[in-house]
Amino acid sequence: MDIKPSNIHKYMTMDQIKEVAPSIFTEKAMETTSDKYTHIPTGRIISDMELLGWKVVDAKQVKVRAERKMGYQKHLLVFRNEEVVINGSDGDTVYPQILMTNSHDGLSSFHFKAGLFRLICSNGLVIADKEFEDAKIRHKGYTFEELQETIKQLTLKLPLTVESMNKMNQVELSMDQALEFAQKALELRHPEKNGYRIEVDLEELLQAQRQEDDGMSVWKVFNRVQEKIVSGDYKYATRKSSRRAKPLRSFIRDTAINEQMFSLAMEYCN
Repeated sequence: MDIKPSNIHKYMTMDQIKEVAPSIFTEKAMETTSDKYTHIPTGRIISDMELLGWKVVDAKQVKVRAERKMGYQKHLLVFRNEEVVINGSDGDTVYPQILMTNSHDGLSSFHFKAGLFRLICSNGLVIADKEFEDAKIRHKGYTFEELQETIKQLTLKLPLTVESMNKMNQVELSMDQALEFAQKALELRHPEKNGYRIEVDLEELLQAQRQEDDGMSVWKVFNRVQEKIVSGDYKYATRKSSRRAKPLRSFIRDTAINEQMFSLAMEYCN
């Protein structure tokens, strides 16, 4: 795989971001924060990231019930750089992404994670690898230079992403291994509680929705299962009923399950 420039991106305007996640532009911190807390509005990060070539393609915020927390809750921004894309030898085009979370309640630093976006299925993944550590920047003393260095370090690790994808593409799974992977991935979303366990047709979970995802490499199997589990594209049965799963709505849970599934897939490459 090689890294080449591309222009296929749909960036969000400031107005679009504000419409879906207004907490990003909160101008002051929550009243309960200490005097030592330095408020840096996330909107400033958007401007600074743009100077580094990374622009917003998605934005979200968590739902809160308490009115006092409105405008200060955790939010997510997904950045993409039009100069960076991974073109796989099998035709699978993948764009590296940077996911950043923050809040204005004094409980969060700027938290950066590495992600991937597959053009084939318009689906996002979150990288979880021992070589790919998350990065954090404290609000106090925030500078553009520190952000620049953080993004530089994340970008320098892109070859590790290519290496991980190559490993997944090179390792073929048996049907038994693929079924085992699907079951373990499913349990990440539906952990067993009090002896309760859902029933799912694992072979259906493994079925490819498009020709490009056919195959039994770890990369192909991982992407098929990941897409269905995140989008809720499967039926499951409990002791009482049968129903269709729902898409993951919480970006916090979505990110966590994505990371766990990525780590699980890498286990099959070792």
